[in-house]
Amino acid sequence: MILRIIVCAKETPDTVATVEAREGVVTWDDAPLVINPWDEYAVEEALLLREKGLAATCTVISMGREDGSEALKHAIAMGADEAILISDPVLADADTLLTSHVLAQAIRQFEDVGLAVFGRQAIDGDTGQTAVQVGRRLGWSTLTYVSHILELDAAEGSITVERMLEQGRQICTGTLPAVISVLKDINEPRYPSFVGLRRATQTDVAVWTAVDIGLGAAVISKVTWPEVSNLPVHAGAAEIIDGATAEEKVEKLVEKLMAEKGIWR
Repeated sequence: MILRIIVCAKETPDTVATVEAREGVVTWDDAPLVINPWDEYAVEEALLLREKGLAATCTVISMGREDGSEALKHAIAMGADEAILISDPVLADADTLLTSHVLAQAIRQFEDVGLAVFGRQAIDGDTGQTAVQVGRRLGWSTLTYVSHILELDAAEGSITVERMLEQGRQICTGTLPAVISVLKDINEPRYPSFVGLRRATQTDVAVWTAVDIGLGAAVISKVTWPEVSNLPVHAGAAEIIDGATAEEKVEKLVEKLMAEKGIWR
């Protein structure tokens, strides 16, 4: 049995929120923040492994604003054992390189981690890079697009998974500790129970700063977004083709398309 599974979760805008750029800044107004939908599958998989006796503890880590603990509270309500929020003004507007550095440093604070689980990607950034970058920083086996954990053998120090790729399915084995990112096919996330929701409201989320995980005040992102703008609006126009019969309308349409080089004889 591995001692600890860490799930890295993110707080994102609700999927029904209208996100837009306003005065060069992304905003979703007063729409609620929720756990990143992909990360629910990561939490559920960690809980299933714990329930199968393959792990002892499920710890959830998130990086964000000090008041941004919705993702962590949701994970606690689902059944996670503890939650840690990494929040510091120097980490504002972090790109994936800085985010992965922070998460890797946070994971290093524990000596008993056997597996770090991520959702496939975050629905706001949509890069899908963070899990791979964390694995690279830790020097751990990294398996992405995992649709099924076939075997987790702590005694042998190995994990075997099924990956779902565009070309088909792939069976891979890696060494522990490992980083994996999971797909929706891996499970069906549970709904938090009433007891879980009550426990989440009573649980104190530990807040770590950059200094707490060994980072200095000079950490900066390599990529910045000085200004963000909405996509240009493309106004379309429609032209109604009249005619006494369908044949006449088709003839006029063909002539027009030929005149505009839409079709050729």
